[in-house]
Amino acid sequence: MALTVRVVYCGAGYKSKYLQLKKKLEDEFPGCLDISGEGTPQATGFFEVTVAGKLIHSKKKGDGYVDTESKFLKLVAAIKAALAQG
Repeated sequence: MALTVRVVYCGAGYKSKYLQLKKKLEDEFPGCLDISGEGTPQATGFFEVTVAGKLIHSKKKGDGYVDTESKFLKLVAAIKAALAQG
């Protein structure tokens, strides 16, 4: 069963950032993830990433975008840990 990754992003322009992250995660974990994205109906500044229901990355809490290798590796570590738990 695929691990659920959910991204809630600002609907006023962050869709491309979501799609880039989705592709990168799918390349890293082929066939292992169920990734969904939801754009908010108005400008929110959101870029919130949950893995198996746990908030891992939050732009609103100061994490910014997933735009560095260290931020991406934080998500990778969380996904690996969740996959290991089954």
